Amino acid sequence: MKLKTKLAFLFSALILCALTAFLGLRCQRRQVTRIACVGDSITYGAGISHIAKNSYPARLQSLLGKHYQVKNYGASGYTMQKAADYPYWEHTNFQKSMDFQPDIVLLMLGTNDGKTHNWVSAETFISDYKDMILRYQALDSNPKIYLMTPATVFPQNTDPELPDNQYNISSDNVEEISQLIRNLASELDLPLIDIHEATKDHPEFFPADGVHPNAQGAAFIARQVYEALKD
Repeated sequence: MKLKTKLAFLFSALILCALTAFLGLRCQRRQVTRIACVGDSITYGAGISHIAKNSYPARLQSLLGKHYQVKNYGASGYTMQKAADYPYWEHTNFQKSMDFQPDIVLLMLGTNDGKTHNWVSAETFISDYKDMILRYQALDSNPKIYLMTPATVFPQNTDPELPDNQYNISSDNVEEISQLIRNLASELDLPLIDIHEATKDHPEFFPADGVHPNAQGAAFIARQVYEALKD
């Protein structure tokens, strides 16, 4: 075989190997399921040490493994309702979560809507909730959307050194919001992860202020989500 022929053969082989590797990598990337965790401070992991390791999205990543990419789009203090003080609609994480083109959206907003100055009405909450669902459903990735009720609020755990009910979150409002989300999941035939029900007997997960879970509580929430995704 002449030198030119040998070189051409080697070059072709290298190109073929590179192309095979590239296509294999693209195939591998496509197999990773992208999960967007949308929510407030409970999703973000406020009050938890080492959020990147101990927040519920981080714990969920550990449970699911390398074939999943879980992103934390939690925003402390933000709400579902557009007319509330800090609507999630206006936070940069809302757009980032859509730019991520997720395969799965875990939607857990409502706790801050339960603040006495934020709660408008059931009709307003549901209208805004439906609108957000539609926004995610319109993505090119056509994600599966899981509705998540907010965690139970435990007023008895409020730090006595702080003003009474420092966040002005009504546990009754949050309970009503949770039922509204359950009804909405049933109406729209969307999967539900009932965190409110799962946490109702676990005040020990919310020792600091009755609202934010500790690391053990975040791990518990992650486990509820993991079991729902694996069903």
